[in-house]
Amino acid sequence: MQVTETKAEGLKREIEIVVPASDLEARLQTRLFEAKDKVQLKGFRPGKVPVNHLRKMYGKSLMAEIVNEILNETPGSVMAERNERAAMRPEIAMTEDEAEADKVLNGQSDFKFTVSYETLPQFEIKDTSGIKIERPIVEVSEAEVSEQVERIAENARVYEEKDGAAETGDKLTIDFVGKIDGEAFEGGSAEGADLVIGSGRFIPGFEEQLVGAKAGDEKTLDVTFPEDYGADHLAGKAAKFDVTVKAVSAPTETAIDDEMAKKLGLESLEKLQEIVRDQIQSQYGMATRQKVKRQLLDALDKEYDFPLPEKLVEAEFDNIWTQVQRELNDNGKTFEDEETTEEKARADYRRLAERRVRLGLVLSQIGETAGVQVAEEELQRAVFEQMQRFPGQEQEILKMLQENPEAIQSIRAPLYEEKVVDHLLGQVDVTDKTVTKEELMAEDEAEDGALAAS
Repeated sequence: MQVTETKAEGLKREIEIVVPASDLEARLQTRLFEAKDKVQLKGFRPGKVPVNHLRKMYGKSLMAEIVNEILNETPGSVMAERNERAAMRPEIAMTEDEAEADKVLNGQSDFKFTVSYETLPQFEIKDTSGIKIERPIVEVSEAEVSEQVERIAENARVYEEKDGAAETGDKLTIDFVGKIDGEAFEGGSAEGADLVIGSGRFIPGFEEQLVGAKAGDEKTLDVTFPEDYGADHLAGKAAKFDVTVKAVSAPTETAIDDEMAKKLGLESLEKLQEIVRDQIQSQYGMATRQKVKRQLLDALDKEYDFPLPEKLVEAEFDNIWTQVQRELNDNGKTFEDEETTEEKARADYRRLAERRVRLGLVLSQIGETAGVQVAEEELQRAVFEQMQRFPGQEQEILKMLQENPEAIQSIRAPLYEEKVVDHLLGQVDVTDKTVTKEELMAEDEAEDGALAAS
């Protein structure tokens, strides 16, 4: 086999590989002799079929198998010998001349093909001990716990139907149809909907107009959607809602005590408070993790600057851009609404794509050097969690994952990234800083992101 490098520009490589017809013939002969003892043909005793006869019948199809094996095996082995790793799946080009291809399959010509790819850049891992990170910490207050417990109690409150007029705090069961300019609009209708007057669940003015309503009443409510309403096609629009009141229910007294906790399946109010405190702390912990990780990635991003594989950046940009366009379409917005232009947005998101690719390569090499691995149990647990997101489709999801290595890799990648981050956090200088809830939950100005969802 002859290997010739035909291009070496930056990270781009192109190599030409020629497998002599004699090598193809040798592999074919081996395959034919292996088949001789297995093939059963009418008129021949087992193992006595002449090789030339087998070649006439199966030679071309066996040679096609050999060619496919060469295409699957050779690029990887050649790159390994060259001490190179491809950033993405290599592109393979063969002759499009049918006559020439037929000669190869008939063993009359050398098999020639080219492999094009971009190599992963080589860079030195830098010392991270000088990186300083502030870990924002929020202590869970008793007031927060009490407030959350009160919400739970409110949601668990029992309502009893009554005959009188609805008051603030009562729950109404209603059917409604919303119309703009006399036409019903999508998402503006429901049957059997529960609404607690004063909860603020509906648009301003809706709930207030139902005060005094009784079961069986039919009302037409005049409301105006807020200017900043989430759906642009409704924002600022005047609408009418035809409402039928099916039932009016008054709230019963709900004491926040052990009995209330037991109705929720817990042994005591203290246990409920403990669970609530842990949930709040977990939410703060996730926000803290994101802040710390963002600081770490920002610090790494400043330390590294090396050429990036163009196709890897392009693939990452395409993923980001597809998501951006989907969100704009779903919200009925344009780039002008976001106070930018498509050209500027493309430039910004390309820089984000470059950042993600660069950090992805850095984290990957750091993890590889440190021997970071995702345990099989961790991967299986993540797969199980993925399956649970699609109730009733668990077996289909599992089959898809088993048959699609790239899907499994998409689950493994964020697990690996988090483990590398944990490894780095054990090396850098991390100091805790007590902050307010508002400071912790404030969004960073710039979008975060490394490999998957930094």
